[in-house]
Amino acid sequence: MLKEVTKDMLIGEILQADATVAPILMASGMHCIGCPSSQMETLEEAAAVHDIEIDLLLARLNAFLEALES
Repeated sequence: MLKEVTKDMLIGEILQADATVAPILMASGMHCIGCPSSQMETLEEAAAVHDIEIDLLLARLNAFLEALES
């Protein structure tokens, strides 16, 4: 299980470690998480392409993961 997401992690790496974060990525506007680019693109790069605030996305993802642990 994934414990924390960082902006330098690859999208594919994040999803492989914990696919339950996919709905959060989708709800944030990252609708192409299954595309081949996601295997080579960092979360920060993908957020920039989709005009998503990286710090807010990280906060949402990590709060979700923290809630799963408790």
